[in-house]
Amino acid sequence: MNGKNDNTKRIFTIPNVISMLRLLMIPFIIWAYVGLGNNLLTVILIAVSGLSDVLDGFIARRFNMVSDLGKALDPFADKLTQIAMLFCLVFRYKYMLIPLILLTVKEFIAGTTGIAVIKATNKVRSAEWHGKLATVTLYLMLILHLVWPIVTGADIPRTVSVISVAVTTAAVLLSFLLYTARNIRLIRSSEK
Repeated sequence: MNGKNDNTKRIFTIPNVISMLRLLMIPFIIWAYVGLGNNLLTVILIAVSGLSDVLDGFIARRFNMVSDLGKALDPFADKLTQIAMLFCLVFRYKYMLIPLILLTVKEFIAGTTGIAVIKATNKVRSAEWHGKLATVTLYLMLILHLVWPIVTGADIPRTVSVISVAVTTAAVLLSFLLYTARNIRLIRSSEK
C-alpha cells in the first residue's frame, strides 16, 4: 500500500480534529443567538467556525492530511452549522423555514445517496462548485441577517431579507439537483 492510500484512511489528523471542534461550537453558536440574543457574539463564533473550516482545508491539502473521514466530516460540520443557524433565524424570520427545510432534505438525500456512491465506487467524493456556491451564499445570507441589526441598529428591511433568502434558496436547490443527479449517475454506472 502506498503512502497516499494510508493517509486517506487516517482518522486522527489535525484537520479532522478542527472539524470536530467546529461541531462542538454549534451549541455555543445557538446559545449566543437564542440564549443571549447577542448577534455580535454569534457572528464572531460563526467567523471562527468559518476560518477554522478554511484552516482545516489548507492544512489537509498542504500537509497531505486529506482523509476519507475529513471529506465527510468537514461538509457535515458546515451543514450542521448552517442548519442550526437557519433554525435559530426561523424564530425571527418565519420564511427562513423554506431554505431550512430544503437544506435539510438536500443534506439527507445527498448523504444517503453519497453513502450509496461510496459503497458502489469505494471512493469518497469531494464537494463540487455548486455545493461551495450554495455554502457561500448561505453564509452570506446568515451573516447579513446577523450583522445588519448590529451596524444599523434596526432590523433588516423585509425586501433585502426576502431577496437574500430567495437567492440562497435558489443556490441550495441548484446544488441539491446537481448532487442528486451526480450520485444517481455514479450509482447506476457502477451497477453496469
